[in-house]
Amino acid sequence: MQTKPLLIQTGTPPDALRAAHGDLPAWFSAALGLAPGHMTVVRAFEGETPPAPDVRVPTILTGSWSMVTERAAWSENLAAWIRDAMAIEAPLFGVCYGHQLIAHALGGVVGYHPDGREIGSQKITLTASGRADPALGDAGSDFVAQLTHMQTVLTPPPGAVVLAASAHDPHQVLRYGPNALSTQFHPEFTTDIMRGIIASRETVLRDEGRDPQNLQASVTEAPFPLQMLRRFVAGANPEASE
Repeated sequence: MQTKPLLIQTGTPPDALRAAHGDLPAWFSAALGLAPGHMTVVRAFEGETPPAPDVRVPTILTGSWSMVTERAAWSENLAAWIRDAMAIEAPLFGVCYGHQLIAHALGGVVGYHPDGREIGSQKITLTASGRADPALGDAGSDFVAQLTHMQTVLTPPPGAVVLAASAHDPHQVLRYGPNALSTQFHPEFTTDIMRGIIASRETVLRDEGRDPQNLQASVTEAPFPLQMLRRFVAGANPEASE
């Protein structure tokens, strides 16, 4: 019997985005091609506790509208869960907040990026380690990904390997062990979701001296991150369909 992936939800979109595009489980279900009910969802940001880590269960930690540096009780509890998962080499894939939280849980440093926000469709460039990594090795030298974040992994945890970077952020993909990696970018974003997020932040983007219309116009498809996410679930769960 196929094992359901576990989605640990670390936040929920603002009302307007949720009304237009649904909640995060819908984004990830669509990205993975899963029907409703074929993913276990734990709303950690509301205090729900994930089941004990399991080497058979591919687990995704989502993005959030919170900040890791807030050190919310639910987030710190989830950091302890991550350490337990790493101790048994359970399969983990962190996205944005999840990326930062894994790094924090394992001894890295997370904080606001000194150069501010990164948003939109951006080029991600592989490191030498990334080009040799099975998660990224067929990406070529670079690929496009969808991004929106203000905090970042300032210092990766001991033993983490940097697999990819953007011009803005040197820690776009980190590997922590044979079954655990994370991305600052969002594999689950469609172009519509990316444009919706830019639109939702139009005022603050203008205040930052950015042109929301140019950002909107530059949004493009980002197929490789989606392939990464699907490959993670299929690789951790060989019975899953690709």
